[in-house]
Amino acid sequence: MKIKTRLDYKVRRHLRLRHKVRGSAVRPRMSVCITNKHIYIQFIDDDAGNTLASFSTLSLEQSMKLNLATAKEIGKKAVEEALGKGIKQVVFDRGGRTYTGRIKAIAETAREMGIKL
Repeated sequence: MKIKTRLDYKVRRHLRLRHKVRGSAVRPRMSVCITNKHIYIQFIDDDAGNTLASFSTLSLEQSMKLNLATAKEIGKKAVEEALGKGIKQVVFDRGGRTYTGRIKAIAETAREMGIKL
C-alpha cells in the first residue's frame, strides 16, 4: 500500500482540472503557479502551444514576501501585460491549488482590471 503525500493529491487535482480547462487563441488559459519563493502567471494558447504573455516575481528587482499584497501586485502587472497584448477573456487555471488566499487574490485582481474569467 502506497502512502500518498500532499504533492500526490495536488498532482491528481491538477490533472483532473486540466481535462476541463483548455485555452485557445480567443480565450487563453491563465495559469497561476505559486512556489515557496516565486509567483508565476502565464497566458497560454493550448491549441498552438504558445505562451502569449507572462509575468513573475523574478521580473522584479527586489525580493518580496509572498503574501496577499504581493499576489495582488503581481496579478495587476500580469493583467496589464495581457491587456497590452489584446487579451480580454481567459480560462483560469489554479494549478491544482484550492481557490483561497493568493490564488483568489490574483483572480479577483484580474476581474477588477477588466479581464473576464
